[in-house]
Amino acid sequence: MAPPSQDNDDTKNRLPLIAYPISPLSMPLTAAPAERAWMDATPSHFAKRCLPMLIANRAGWLLVSMHSFAVTWNGQSDAAGLIVKHLEGAPPYAAHSQFGSGILTFIIPFLFRTPPGVNLLVRGPANVIKDGIAPLEGIVETDWAEATFTMNWKMTRPHNTVTFVRGEPVAMIVPQQRGALERFDPVVRDIATDPALMAAYVRWAESRETHNKDMQNTASDAYRRGWERHYFQGKSVGGERTAADHQQKIALKDFVEEPPKP
Repeated sequence: MAPPSQDNDDTKNRLPLIAYPISPLSMPLTAAPAERAWMDATPSHFAKRCLPMLIANRAGWLLVSMHSFAVTWNGQSDAAGLIVKHLEGAPPYAAHSQFGSGILTFIIPFLFRTPPGVNLLVRGPANVIKDGIAPLEGIVETDWAEATFTMNWKMTRPHNTVTFVRGEPVAMIVPQQRGALERFDPVVRDIATDPALMAAYVRWAESRETHNKDMQNTASDAYRRGWERHYFQGKSVGGERTAADHQQKIALKDFVEEPPKP
């Protein structure tokens, strides 16, 4: 008998993430992209060399607004102090003022279900910067809860208007294993107790210092390369060791609409 294929093994290890639409409100769900406009705008796209940010950018699914609107807070704590003016798109509207204190609330038109013991971290889109307003985060036990949740943003200063445009992501959902954080035993330890790690760190630190100095010389190899690629490539400074499971990209599946059962 032939051994099972890798695809079959992968299928067995897949986990369901189910979104049940419970509202006529349209809010598409999509796998988060790696691109961020502000990263593209950095000189020579320098920010896109940061692999940890690129991975984080794609580490979840986005909920996207189908409306354009402007929100202004007068500084008061009551719900009426936040004015939402819709500019584009037909009702029903997702964005409104519910809690007061300059908090903008988005209705999420889905009830989510995750496998037993898996929560959803509900947060703002990773590495998206929006002046005048900040996303609030929550962790929801979506393996059992029968209630929906909202996505909330907090205005950071009064008498300022913030605009959201149609097609802009307003929330990011990230599955998390419940109880995983509590399994860690944090400790501060002298790096000298791990001589191999200390030697590797010292070598990296010296390499980084040399690279930064050489970058001041436009004729140097460092200036020509522009950046060090050790971490991006999953290699140590000497290049003699590569991380076995190093991840340079992450590709999540998009939500697909399940056909109705006969």
